[in-house]
Amino acid sequence: MSDTTTTTSDDVHDVVIIGSGPAGLTAAIYTARANLAPLMIEGEPSSTSDQPGGQLMLTTDVENFPGFPEGIMGPELMENMRSQAERFGAEIITDKVTGVDLGERPFVITTREGTHRAKSVIVSTGAQSLMLGLEAEARLIGHGLSTCATCDGFFFRGHEIGVVGGGDSALEEATFLTKFADKVTIFVRRDELRASKIMQDRAMANSKIEFMWNTEVTQINGEDKVESVDLVDNTTDETSTMEITGLFIAIGHKPNTDLFRDVLDMDPDTGYLITEPDSTVTNIAGVFACGDVKDHVYRQAITAAGSGCMAAIDAERWLEDQADG
Repeated sequence: MSDTTTTTSDDVHDVVIIGSGPAGLTAAIYTARANLAPLMIEGEPSSTSDQPGGQLMLTTDVENFPGFPEGIMGPELMENMRSQAERFGAEIITDKVTGVDLGERPFVITTREGTHRAKSVIVSTGAQSLMLGLEAEARLIGHGLSTCATCDGFFFRGHEIGVVGGGDSALEEATFLTKFADKVTIFVRRDELRASKIMQDRAMANSKIEFMWNTEVTQINGEDKVESVDLVDNTTDETSTMEITGLFIAIGHKPNTDLFRDVLDMDPDTGYLITEPDSTVTNIAGVFACGDVKDHVYRQAITAAGSGCMAAIDAERWLEDQADG
């Protein structure tokens, strides 16, 4: 592991990468191999919004990342990518970015431990799934509790599972999960859905999907795997317990973009960073964005890694143009 103590330096890095999930680490691998000696600021373990290694650090089996026919543990995959980046010369520090000044050149990135200057910046701070705030979530994530049906649905073949949410994402997750599970119960805290009509019609026509209206999950039970959930009817206060072996929380995602508010262009409703079509270029020349911080559609490790590659190439070419100019 790199030293967690950093200091203010007069050095100007060619590239500073903020965030260290699949997107950031791939960007680090590519920029390091391009002899750009990138500095990656990976975040702090105590912070849920910038967890070093990203959300895969909270995932157990990863079976859909190409190249691992037997699957691989999420933390192991991230550690492998980290070692690969360091092998090619990337410097990785464990620190939390507290501010950025992208209005001057070189750019200035402030952390808890110091400041860093950069000719270019790659933003790969990711996004976090919104959770219910229950005690068991941290313990059971990856052990029957999930926020990604595409990632984990295969593990629930023949199971009876639940989905929390009432929007398009929840119904899309539930519909996908019926390919594997015998029964999917959707817990909706209101008496109606927020999802689009086409998604509602599709879910309601699916014989494997059942709805529980005005229902909230108050507790997830199980020591090392999901065994059941405690429920409350929020109109009658009646409580119940349902045995399920999996629970998918689909109440939305929040991109980690607070640092860049009023600085980088972002969707006013969702907060996701906006880049030029088919690129990672932001509204500020020399600043690039990749991974889940800009992707609200796919949200997969492999697509994040792909966009990290794009950001690295975009940054390399931009730096070359600056040198030529």
